Amino acid sequence: MKALKLGFVLWVLAIAGFFLASASLYTLQETEQAIITEFGKPVGQPVTQAGLHFKTPLTQQVNIIEKNILEWDGQRSEMPTRDKLYISVDAFARWRISKPLEYFRRLRDERSAQSRLEDVLGSETRNAIAKHDLIEVVRTTKARTPLRDDVLGAPNEGYGSIGVLQPIQKGRAAIELEIRNAAKTKLEELGIELLDVRFKRINYNPTVVDKIYERMISERQQIASRFRSEGEGEAAKIMGDRERDLSVIESEAYKTVQEMRGQADAKVTSIYAAAYSQSAEARSLYAFVKTLDTYKKVISENDTLVLSSKSDLYRFLSDANGGEK
Repeated sequence: MKALKLGFVLWVLAIAGFFLASASLYTLQETEQAIITEFGKPVGQPVTQAGLHFKTPLTQQVNIIEKNILEWDGQRSEMPTRDKLYISVDAFARWRISKPLEYFRRLRDERSAQSRLEDVLGSETRNAIAKHDLIEVVRTTKARTPLRDDVLGAPNEGYGSIGVLQPIQKGRAAIELEIRNAAKTKLEELGIELLDVRFKRINYNPTVVDKIYERMISERQQIASRFRSEGEGEAAKIMGDRERDLSVIESEAYKTVQEMRGQADAKVTSIYAAAYSQSAEARSLYAFVKTLDTYKKVISENDTLVLSSKSDLYRFLSDANGGEK
């Protein structure tokens, strides 16, 4: 009977020892750290080493805190830029718990941390977007050169202002860094180390899309106007060249005609001169023939002539009548 009672006691003590040992031991993984609390208040320093650890049973409790990198995926929200254009911004961040004790005292768990991250990062994102124009948020970096339509022409052609984006001061990467630096200080007070902040997606508000379409239409209308003006200028140039070439051709033709006439007149004159200079009869015949040609030109059937007796015309007419006066 005594042996039975002793065995029962030993069995009870073994079970109690097992439960006592289980309540006194805990293990941590490589990605975990722990805060020991006693009656709800932290005691001692955070336990950051992985492995088997001890605590006071029953009175102390182990609170596991993540050690690895955590993510924050913000809610998509609309916010205005400096140039009064509304855009929809979707951002995300990476963070980790750098001060477990401070984190536990201020936030307790990851749900509260996500809520505070939403407040801080959302506020800093709005502040950063409101301080910059839309193009600063859209362009990646300051040094990146946007693609350009070759139809728009080069700046030295006089149309370089069509489709040219205004120069930027920072770019989206610098704005992301600005948000991270501004929020990092606030989150450090909560025991959180902010590692990175990025824009996941930036969408235009429908009103902004309409304005972009209007700008595209306006630019294409400028291009069409440019083509029309260039075509009109080219047509005027062609017409001018045609008029100039026509004038040159006409002047060259007139010059050639005058030269040929001059050569012909000179040849005729030389022939007449050669014929006239052969003899006195030839000269007299030449004078007579020329006078007849003159009669044909100056005298018609209805003309009345008053001639001097000393004129050549009267002399030939008188000779034609047999010398009668």
